[in-house]
Amino acid sequence: MYRFLLTRQWVILTLVALALIPTMIELGFWQLHRHEHKVALNKVISDSLAAKPVPVETATTPGRQIRDDDLYRRVTAKGRFDTAHEEVVRRRTNADGEVGYHVLTPFVLTDGRVLMVNRGWVPADGAQTAFPKIPAPAAGEITVTGRLMADQTTADSGIKNVRGLPDRQVMLISSEQEARRLGKQVLGGYIEQTAPAPRGGSPELIPDPEHSDIGPHMAYAIQWWLFSAGVPFGWVVLVRRERRDRAEAAAAAQSAPEAEPAGV
Repeated sequence: MYRFLLTRQWVILTLVALALIPTMIELGFWQLHRHEHKVALNKVISDSLAAKPVPVETATTPGRQIRDDDLYRRVTAKGRFDTAHEEVVRRRTNADGEVGYHVLTPFVLTDGRVLMVNRGWVPADGAQTAFPKIPAPAAGEITVTGRLMADQTTADSGIKNVRGLPDRQVMLISSEQEARRLGKQVLGGYIEQTAPAPRGGSPELIPDPEHSDIGPHMAYAIQWWLFSAGVPFGWVVLVRRERRDRAEAAAAAQSAPEAEPAGV
């Protein structure tokens, strides 16, 4: 009755179904883990933005990787901007989706160490081989406040760290790379400046990160698990249909009248 399951076509179909079930279950758990990561990151961002600012020296040191719990933590730093060694980070967009640069300026602390400060976004008005016009920051010793960020990597950002760029232009922010360039001790990570606000609104300060959207990952996880449950159900439906079609074909063959001999 079910001998057709041993045919090549049905063996292949059954093996494919058996392979799809654990694959879809695993994809569901992958989406679940992404959901959990997003929820945890949102909490870290929310807690960090709500916390009282702390001196940057308490959250990072030269060569240190920023811990997940310290991401977006509000920190303060006292010192002066070193615009002579300022750089720009290419292909960055503002809140309106316009492409330009992020302004990366070394901030020399009172103890001589350096903190890299992303002062915000400026438009790409001229040729990308030319250094853009950037409004100067406040001169002299000041106190800046910002969100502590981890060094950028290609793995995390998806941005390729292109070599051979025009002078004073980079693709990714790396404190280790800046330490080699400046020949000074550079604190790990960098900050996105939030205060003081620039005169004239340029560079545009980077807005607070979105931390209320949890994304569609949980819905995707449920979909994958429903798909995995549907595979055996679909296989059973196909088997029953094949059995019925074969039974009907066999019955039709048995009931068909025998053909009369030729010439009678």
